[in-house]
Amino acid sequence: MSRPIRVLLMVENVALARDHRLRKHAAALVAAGLSVTVVCRRDPGNRGVPGVRVFDYPPPRDGTSKLGFAREYLYSLLMAAALTVRAMLAGGVDVVQISSTPDLAFVLAVPLRLLGRTVVFDFKDLSPEMYAARYGTREGLMYALLQRFEHASLRTADHVVAVNASVREVAMRRGGVPATGITVVGNGPPLAALTARTPDPALRRGHEHLCVLAGMMGPQDSIHLAVEAVARVVHERGRTDTAFTFIGAGDAVPDLRRLATRLGLNPWVTFPGWVEQERLFDHLATADLGLEPNLEDFVTPVKALEYMAFGLPFVAFDVAETRLVAEGAAELAPPGDVAAFAALIDGLLADPARRAALGATGRRVVSESLAWEHQARRYLTVFEVPRAGRRAQVRA
Repeated sequence: MSRPIRVLLMVENVALARDHRLRKHAAALVAAGLSVTVVCRRDPGNRGVPGVRVFDYPPPRDGTSKLGFAREYLYSLLMAAALTVRAMLAGGVDVVQISSTPDLAFVLAVPLRLLGRTVVFDFKDLSPEMYAARYGTREGLMYALLQRFEHASLRTADHVVAVNASVREVAMRRGGVPATGITVVGNGPPLAALTARTPDPALRRGHEHLCVLAGMMGPQDSIHLAVEAVARVVHERGRTDTAFTFIGAGDAVPDLRRLATRLGLNPWVTFPGWVEQERLFDHLATADLGLEPNLEDFVTPVKALEYMAFGLPFVAFDVAETRLVAEGAAELAPPGDVAAFAALIDGLLADPARRAALGATGRRVVSESLAWEHQARRYLTVFEVPRAGRRAQVRA
């Protein structure tokens, strides 16, 4: 009787407990009968995926400078290497899936391939573009290195899993990966987890309306533009009947709190930090409107997908991947136009019929095509169960 394929999922920049995509990958593989081990940063919630073995390490201090990021990534790479060896000795590994970003795990992938293991690269973020968004430059040694690391990761992999069509095109153009070597697997929410729930009026904090932004908050996520739009809604348009809740964690949160204070928004804006999934869902079920200020064309708007799953209309900037996902489910402002973003927030809060129409469209699109249940089937086609004694195969 052949044993199940043994998959090692490796991620550097986030713990399993906080990586929605990785949790969905792990759960899908376990449900399909594969043996799954995860190597990642330590977090109390890492053991929350049934059937998954977790080897985690103490998280490094988050880098804030270029040198700090280099130290963070080197430490994480060394810890991942040690735990990969542990996983291979404690049960074995057939397939290793490494996740971007950063794109350094190819250093581990090369010897693993030489040892006969199959390598899958989960290509979800573009490191060079994220660096440029954070530091405002595409020059210098670090940017050049990130380009090389990305290319090496793409070329080392036996198969690439791309989070969307834009990232797929990058893999083909910059990595020379053939179309047959890439599978697009979206990051939609699992419908099974989105059970109907009653809105919680307390979350409105005494206001008539609630707007929510939920997700990671790094400098590249442009959350400050949403805060500036809220200031225009409150101070210029006189809408003081709305609470704005920014849920999530990231390097930008301290600066965002200071910005909200400086703009006189404390009576309306709160930053509760990271919340458990059920509490997040309570917010989404209660909110009147979602906010998605992403400006990067290649980024799948995960925030938007969750809004849509709850039938929650939202306001976003008109960039490529957001437009593809949000058509008919959101109002889109010209990229970076804070005044237009604010006007759309104000207009939708005043128009419940329009909000209902947008929300219904979003829910339908998620249910019919974008939900994780649809994406999981595509993800599992990447893995083929090997015959006994044979190397694990990945669809090429």
